[in-house]
Amino acid sequence: MLFSKPMNRLNGVLTFILLIKSTLAGPCDIYSSGGTPCVAAHSTTRALYNAYTGALYQVSRGSDGATNDISPLSGGGVANAAAQDTFCAKTTCLITIIYDQSGNGNHLTQAHPGGAATGPEANGYDYLASAIGAPVTLNGEKAYGVFISPKTGYRNDATSGIATGDEPEGLYAVLDGTHYNTACCFDYGNAEVSNTDTGNGHMEAIYFGADTKTGSGGGTGPWIMADLENGLFSGYAAGNNDADLTMSSRFVTATLKGEPDQWEMRGGDATSGTLTTLYSGI
Repeated sequence: MLFSKPMNRLNGVLTFILLIKSTLAGPCDIYSSGGTPCVAAHSTTRALYNAYTGALYQVSRGSDGATNDISPLSGGGVANAAAQDTFCAKTTCLITIIYDQSGNGNHLTQAHPGGAATGPEANGYDYLASAIGAPVTLNGEKAYGVFISPKTGYRNDATSGIATGDEPEGLYAVLDGTHYNTACCFDYGNAEVSNTDTGNGHMEAIYFGADTKTGSGGGTGPWIMADLENGLFSGYAAGNNDADLTMSSRFVTATLKGEPDQWEMRGGDATSGTLTTLYSGI
């Protein structure tokens, strides 16, 4: 239910929500009240602002290539899964666009080739996610998350309002804690606009999985780690940080914050509301 590749230039506060309990204020309303508004807000399961009624995502139908936008049932509500089911009846559908609810136009579309790898689709593009790969129930309503299989990815290189260089930024995601592997890298975050590796520390993304090649946490994983380019970090340096706890809950909340000479990771059960600081330092 995440991205197999990091999305380029999507930060400030990045929000990729697959499942989170609805409240009177949406996650991005809460961020705004704290003076750090979302600059990109992606969810296929619900509106991230209490008043948001626009499109959450677009699906494309396999039978004829037609597309349809899926919106919430009401302002701030759960996605209208029935509209997708009707549109995709007796055929297959793919998620072609994940819309940015922040108003900045930072929509996610099929990832194109990067310097590290090319995808399996025509012209080196990644796969698109099946529209029915991650069914969930949210507040009693059916919805669909984004199921990311290997070589599936979404990206945006021409964004607005996104942190660059060493500007402070924060990332927030709710992940399927049962869907992961031991490979690099299952990321959601901010990377180079060039789609190439321009050096250590030139990206900032949430990683979720059990890769141990450059970093690991306590237990056997999966762990939340920071993909900072050319390494997954669970702490100050590449290697093991036992304070980075294994995340075993059905749904996991992950946060990553960065600013000059300081970064921090937190995580926990997305249904409990309590987050643990997994690392905080330089």
